[in-house]
Amino acid sequence: MHLQQTKRASRTTGGPQYYFHDLPDIVKFYLRDKGVVRVALVTPYGATKSDYFAVGANHKLDSKIQPIAGKVGHDRIQQGGARKSIGESIRHWYKLSVGDYERIDLDIEIKDDVFYLRPITCKYADSRKRIAIERIEKPLSFIKSYISPLWLRQLDFVEKQWPGIVKWSLEEICRIVKDHRPKSKVPHIQETDLLRASGSLCHLGVKLGGYVGKGYDCISELSFMDYPAYSIPIEIKRNSAGSQYQQQKYGKDELSRAIILCATHSHKHLPGNIDVIELESLCNYSRNL
Repeated sequence: MHLQQTKRASRTTGGPQYYFHDLPDIVKFYLRDKGVVRVALVTPYGATKSDYFAVGANHKLDSKIQPIAGKVGHDRIQQGGARKSIGESIRHWYKLSVGDYERIDLDIEIKDDVFYLRPITCKYADSRKRIAIERIEKPLSFIKSYISPLWLRQLDFVEKQWPGIVKWSLEEICRIVKDHRPKSKVPHIQETDLLRASGSLCHLGVKLGGYVGKGYDCISELSFMDYPAYSIPIEIKRNSAGSQYQQQKYGKDELSRAIILCATHSHKHLPGNIDVIELESLCNYSRNL
């Protein structure tokens, strides 16, 4: 399936519009039955909330961004409350070149009544080439069994910018993890002690927000390489196995998207949209430096 950009030559009558083509029946029937479906754009970091809507051929959005009957005749993406088109957002997140698209190939996953839209390739109107967009599963996970390529590139990037800071940060994390290991555990230590790692994590691109203790623990921000900053909830757990909230999202307007920050990771069946940053694995990585 793909999006086709229209109005390349007639921008005075409105900005670019994006029509769906070749939607699988399950997606097309779902959209036309609902009329309007919210869109979450999958970025290099994972899904993020957006103000875009997928709108069925027989519906449109009114001035209050509410679905009403319409006869546009095309399944499409509309901006809703967004300040720029979906194509511009894809360009922004993936650091693509300026220019009009001819088409953007994509995958759509339906989750929690939201279309999770993941761009796969794009083709510009003035070029024959298709540009492949990297797909990384679990892009923010750093655990014993899997370290995301995005994390590895970020650590290399940080080290080149500030030589020595990665090793120092990881050694500080080792000092914190030691107090949570079974053989060296400090009596009565709490999960909030892991917030001692906030300074080290900040050097690595993870800025923890305030610990609120209700709902998601920390609404945080990640800044990797030259990608835009990404906001995501982070749950603080001594061991990831103690987390149950991830099976259900917090609040009807939230995405099922979060990170578990833990000293040790042993959860066996996390949902696909949950990443894990394990401090023990970050500590172990320091031995390779």
